[in-house]
Amino acid sequence: MKRSILITIVIAAALCCTACGEVVGGTATSRRKFDTEVSTVAAESTELTTEAYQEESEEITTEETTTEEETTTEDAVAAGGEAPTEDIIKTEAPAPEDPDYAPVPAKYEREGITYIGDTLIANKTYSLPADFAPGLDKTCENQFYKMTQDAAKRGLYIYFASGYRSYDYQAQIYNDYVARDGQALADTYSARPGYSEHQSGLAIDVNSIDDSFSITPEAKWLADHCHEYGFILRYPQGKENITGYQYESWHVRYVGTDLSYAIYNSGLTLEEYFKINSQYEE
Repeated sequence: MKRSILITIVIAAALCCTACGEVVGGTATSRRKFDTEVSTVAAESTELTTEAYQEESEEITTEETTTEEETTTEDAVAAGGEAPTEDIIKTEAPAPEDPDYAPVPAKYEREGITYIGDTLIANKTYSLPADFAPGLDKTCENQFYKMTQDAAKRGLYIYFASGYRSYDYQAQIYNDYVARDGQALADTYSARPGYSEHQSGLAIDVNSIDDSFSITPEAKWLADHCHEYGFILRYPQGKENITGYQYESWHVRYVGTDLSYAIYNSGLTLEEYFKINSQYEE
């Protein structure tokens, strides 16, 4: 920039001398030489000025871009409570001393309930007693709300739609479906009383209990991350003949992070993982 100013002053001084009638050169050739030199200097001055302008423009553009990025981050912080983070799917189970560790749910010592290790089994093969009424497991509930809070930080709204159901309430729901669609069809999406995971107090349905939920960002995030909180997507797509139920993007089952990570990493269903069936006897 200083060089540009200096050249401009030189040109102005030379022109001033010419205008005042001072002798620059004694011949026409000298004058043409002078004019050529002045033109050359002027051209160099123009190029330098243009370069300086471009440099300044780039600096301004960079500053504006930086400001815009900072503003976007500030807006995100204001809206979500913290800056957006990269969506990393965890595949290594936390240790028991880790704050992200989720323990196994409460275990009940009574007849009529099937366990494999610490995992209660409730499907079309393994039923629950009619009087078994544990309510929603507290660990399951706490982990669910921890999961929804983390989802909210990413701008996702996952909410509780249905949890524990008693034997009698499940009977009412199932019978209504049978009356509407017939038993064969109802059995593909609703459990008979005594065979529902909801009676175990370890299953939760989220948001809209409908196929439309599967195409939402919440459904994708739930499928990718529920295992990090001790849940598994219980009835995944393409496994209907194994689980006995249609794909339910909204239904998660609590098992604790030791098992949820193992099942997620395996790509298997609960039935496949434990090598059990899910079929009614009749």
